[in-house]
Amino acid sequence: MARKRLAAVSLAVVATLVLAACNSNGSSPTGSGTGGEPVKGGTLNMLGAQDVDYMDPNISYYSVGYLSLRLWSRQLFTYPAELNGKNTTPVPDIAPEIPTTANGGISADGKTYTIKIRPGVKWGTTPARQVTAADVVRGFKRTANPVQPFGGSPDFAELIEGYQKFADGFAKAPKTVAGIQEYIDKTPLPGVEAKDDSTVVFRLTQPASYFVDMLTLPALSPAPVEALKYLPASTELGNNFPADGPYKVDSWVPSKSITYSRNPAWDPASDPVRKAYVDKVVVTQGLTQDSIQQQLQTGTANADMEFDVAPPPSQLPALQAKKDPNLKIGDTAGSNPYVIYNTVSPNNNKALANPKVRQAINYAINRDNILQVLGGKTIAPPLTHVLPDVIIGSKQIDPYPYDPDKAKQLLAEAGYPNLTLKFLYRNAAEGSSKAFQTIQQDLTKAGITVTGVPSPNSDFYVKYLQVPTVAQKGVWDLSLAGWGADWYGNAALSFFKPLFYGKAAFPPVGSNFGLYDDAETNKLIQEAAKAQTEDEAAELWAKADARVMDQAPFFPLTNNKQANYHASQVNNAVYVPSLQNFDPTNVWLSKDKQGG
Repeated sequence: MARKRLAAVSLAVVATLVLAACNSNGSSPTGSGTGGEPVKGGTLNMLGAQDVDYMDPNISYYSVGYLSLRLWSRQLFTYPAELNGKNTTPVPDIAPEIPTTANGGISADGKTYTIKIRPGVKWGTTPARQVTAADVVRGFKRTANPVQPFGGSPDFAELIEGYQKFADGFAKAPKTVAGIQEYIDKTPLPGVEAKDDSTVVFRLTQPASYFVDMLTLPALSPAPVEALKYLPASTELGNNFPADGPYKVDSWVPSKSITYSRNPAWDPASDPVRKAYVDKVVVTQGLTQDSIQQQLQTGTANADMEFDVAPPPSQLPALQAKKDPNLKIGDTAGSNPYVIYNTVSPNNNKALANPKVRQAINYAINRDNILQVLGGKTIAPPLTHVLPDVIIGSKQIDPYPYDPDKAKQLLAEAGYPNLTLKFLYRNAAEGSSKAFQTIQQDLTKAGITVTGVPSPNSDFYVKYLQVPTVAQKGVWDLSLAGWGADWYGNAALSFFKPLFYGKAAFPPVGSNFGLYDDAETNKLIQEAAKAQTEDEAAELWAKADARVMDQAPFFPLTNNKQANYHASQVNNAVYVPSLQNFDPTNVWLSKDKQGG
């Protein structure tokens, strides 16, 4: 989430997030063992609790999905495994250069982008085949498929010429392999066109200075014709989607294991970002946070890196105190976790549809108590509004200081002095479970009863939050979710459009899980998205932020920092914020511990 994705973020520990590396724990900024000559070969063993969201580049929208895709899927532009803030600046990947008006990549009016495809980028097909502009168009079209559309499409639905009309038509197409292929093959998308095999042209409805940043989204990866042989998001597709990165998927057994090996079609000369030192990557799932941390710390064979978890929050203070060189803590540009309200819940006579009730709950939550169980303010600094401070438009406001008496007053005024709320949480994650318990205790002081709805990590989004009918039935009233900017700097759009933009952001095409729909908010978002300058955008996004906070569809908690840990044999462990982890395509293993 969101980030990120950036995601709809992972939240596998307490939550997991994205963005902007720093070195808060005082260790080497790249982890341990970064000196010396890189060593090629060996098997990188990654340990996890659960799985990717989808093994489908054009659909995945969780950080752990992005981590997997880093190994085998490439984008026009991406973020490099570099230090000193460079890993939040896009660099060419499949494209050979960043488009500008000077090199002819951007038109004078800022609404047309012409981007070339780098020669030598090939699909791992038999025989290997050059990635083309038509593949880029196909990938863009797949984001709107009717089986499982990309959850971040509100970012660009109104920006790409003709995309919304294309998506509306696609939603009515048969949810079959044949129906999807026919729609993609026969229906043009005016805003994304293959000028020739090596040139793709994007046409925008308005100038967008962040467009290159947006094209780093894995969802906008090219897709080969072979991808149309399987249903989107299916296990069959995940095991058969040709790779254009340094590795290919050999085997994916959902929630159990993933095995990657070298992609023989990959040419290192065509890839300026991934070094691909190891020969193989094996992901083992179904483990606990504590078990993973223990194995990484004690040098257990076949335990090198985390996959979808991080160190348990309760263990972070000790790791920081001893300045463990294998611990990395990076800044993020996200809101993770936050409390989300189901505004359409039928429970309590539809109490959560009333903004005053939601405001009351906000006053009843003690943010400090929650941050403490998430690892303390060093790892979880407070966030009191929508936008983190590194995002243009962020303005420091704190409209809901902890005040249980104020909460009781508002509930009485609204006519709901006694509420019983269902709280959806991940019972396999220490942070999520403890945050639920803390909120449950806090709300009791305001006369609110909270009951738990536990969920496995793998079901949390795909079976609950991403299914609007589940919210409409009142299966849950409150939950924890997380979000990260889809890009950096001028990125407020990637918070407001997917999370708060009314029906256009309802799941599954958006991540407005609580089905919040406010005309004034929608109007402010539209105005801000059309701002001609960053200063104008900042002012308008701040107004949108204030409106959302007034209507209280959620309660922000923290612009969290991301903790990651690796075993001592892992070298060149560079934290990449968009992955919420060390980049597995750039680490190498010590000669005496090559895995197996």
